[in-house]
Formats: sequence, C-alpha cells, structure tokens
Amino acid sequence: MNIIGPDALVFGVDDMAACAQYLLDYGLRGVDVNEQGGRFEALDGTHIVIKHHADPTLPPAMGTASQLRETVYGVADSATLERIAVELGRDREVRRDAHGRLHTVDDLGFALAFQVTVRRPLALAGETVNAPGGAAQRPVNALGVDPARAALPRTLSHVVYFVPDAARAEAFYVHRLGFTCTDRFTGVGPFLRPAGSADHHTLFMIQTPPGMKGVEHFTFHMGGPTEVMLAGTRFVEKGYQSFWGPGRHRFGSNWFWYFNSPLGCHVEYDADMDQHDSSWTAREAPMGADASQLFLFQHRAKWAPGGPPPAGAPGKH
Repeated sequence: MNIIGPDALVFGVDDMAACAQYLLDYGLRGVDVNEQGGRFEALDGTHIVIKHHADPTLPPAMGTASQLRETVYGVADSATLERIAVELGRDREVRRDAHGRLHTVDDLGFALAFQVTVRRPLALAGETVNAPGGAAQRPVNALGVDPARAALPRTLSHVVYFVPDAARAEAFYVHRLGFTCTDRFTGVGPFLRPAGSADHHTLFMIQTPPGMKGVEHFTFHMGGPTEVMLAGTRFVEKGYQSFWGPGRHRFGSNWFWYFNSPLGCHVEYDADMDQHDSSWTAREAPMGADASQLFLFQHRAKWAPGGPPPAGAPGKH
C-alpha cells in the first residue's frame, strides 16, 4: 500500500474560537474559517480540521474525552485507494464520499479516511550547520540566525494514539495497510511508518486503559531545530503552556517541543527526524526517561550576563 502519511486530522471541539486561535498562533494558515469550523494548513497543504463537536457531518465520538474524530491518510494514487477499498472491504464497511475519499474504521474504532494526497511539493532549504572538520554548509557571511524568520510548520509529521490493545492495533496497520514497525517500547507500543514514507514514524501507539482511548498528540515538521526553538519560544510568549521540551528524542532523533492545547491533546513542534528503509532493523527498549529523550531543556525567560553585581558582591569603587 503506497500510503504516504497523514494528510489531515479532524477534530470535533467544544471551544471553536479558542481552538481556531490556537492553530493560527501555532503557525498554520486558516482556510475557509468561519463559525462552523475551518481548515488550518501547513506549507504543503496538510492540515487540521475543526468543527463543533455536535456537527452531524463528523464521524461518531469515541466515547472518551478525545476530540479527534478522524485521521485522513494521503496515498500516492487512485490505484492505492482501490487496493485499500478492496482490502478493508473484506470485513468492514468502506464508504466512498462525493470527493472520492474512503471512510472506514480500524480494529479499535478509530475513524480513518484515505485520499489521493493533497501534499504540495516543497522547495525550501533546511537548517544548515558549520562544524570544524566538515565542509561548510553555510557560505561565508551567511547568518545562521535570523530573528525575523517565519518558522512555519511545513508538513503534518505524525499522530500518537492512546489504545487499549496495542498489539491488535499494530496488527491492523501492519498486516492490512502495509505499515512497518521501526522501533518499539516494550509493553507500550510501536513506532510505525507506511510504505510511502521514510520517516521514522507517522504513527505511534501507547497502551493505556480503555477510558483513555484517543489522541495523545500530533505534530508538524519544522525546518530544523532552530525553527522548533523559535516557534516554541514565540508560542510561549503568546501565553501557551509548555508541556514537555524542548529536547531531542532517542527513537527517531527528532527535536521536539510539546504544548497543552484546547483540542484535548498535546501539540508538538518537531524537526530532523531519522529516515529509514527496508534494511533497517527495529530496536526495542523499555519505556523510560532515558529511552524517551537524549536530552531535555526547560524554557525560561531570556537572560543575558551583565547588570548590577550579584547580591553580596563587593561594591563598585
């Protein structure tokens, strides 16, 4: 199955105004936004959709606190759509809407949709690094820091589910949709990537009690770690609460910064994720602080050396 990755996530939310403002402040572009909801796009067209939780066009709620209603996967072509329709149609309803999208559910009841991807090609430079012993990536007199840099989300990276049966969920995505396990946390869940993506993961699942079933977080890729830091700092300055980070994960190697959100889940900025192919051998480790991050920082107000002497220091003569 030539599934590329998530094109969109659809939420049914309680506070439409707060969620819309949050996504705009996060850096997404509002498209067709009104009191009924709207679409909030990254630079490549991948996006978040919000509607009021009572909107009758939404898939049913999960019966938990989760506000996620549907995960929309982009595929390479119409032939892949047909293969998915045939495969999943063997044991569940697969509905095709007026736009040609397929709608169904996975084995744990998460609503899924599939469409020929909306992703637009990007021609944007990534972050460059100059290091002794290596060829310069940035030419002489080219600055690595621009305080006015936009630091906008480029593409929807991945989504993380809380699931009551991680083994059953993994079997569905691997055996029915062709995903591959890249790494796993023992007794917790797998990092999965579809055949059309080299990203370390586009889906991660965490074993939890049934009452927690839903989305834990989603994230968009940024242009590099500096953009993660810049976008995250601006987000904090707008009053949003940092939940975890900034830091760098071990599995996937991606830089991260997570924030609380009114969408009922955490929202992350990430950058510089590992890429893998079929020659990769999956690793496994117990879940824990050391396995989850290589290092972790904590945001604080800006500071610079200077100013008056520290308290108790000799006076100036």
